[in-house]
Amino acid sequence: MAGLWRSYQALMSKYPWTVQIVTAGSLVGVGDVISQQLIERRGLAHHNVQRTAKMMSIGFFFVGPVIGSWYKVLDRLVVGGSKSAAMKKMLVDQLCFAPGFLGAFLCISGALNGLTVEENVGKLKRDYTDALISNYYIWPPVQIANFYFIPLHHRLAVVQIVAVGWNSYLTWKANKM
Repeated sequence: MAGLWRSYQALMSKYPWTVQIVTAGSLVGVGDVISQQLIERRGLAHHNVQRTAKMMSIGFFFVGPVIGSWYKVLDRLVVGGSKSAAMKKMLVDQLCFAPGFLGAFLCISGALNGLTVEENVGKLKRDYTDALISNYYIWPPVQIANFYFIPLHHRLAVVQIVAVGWNSYLTWKANKM
């Protein structure tokens, strides 16, 4: 396990952007597998591989790049590593970034699932508030710890590890018709 971590660290040092994006996409995929197998109890014979691939593509092309970029912007907006700075970063993250990001995630997944604009708007109206409230139960304490203890280049990975559970919920919510 230690060797795997050292390899990850070496790759992160050499290719930080690529590793962050691959990590995000892979862990969104893991979240979907958990959703299908543990929450929805589909069983391997009924696992929707196409859905997992769609969710991974959202991770690779949306979640990884957007959150990775956001953390860089946030570090410029709120400078410092104090407890106060971590609290300010969490507040800006959760009040300014999270609501739009969550809405975009749900809309993108709806579009990839073939929903019409009207169906996507209806699904967003039905699921957004519940998902945002759930977000506020989980993410503020995670983000305070993340912003206070974790270096910038590891924040996306830390968030994505915690997000395996969140992604399981979110992919279930996004794919529930």
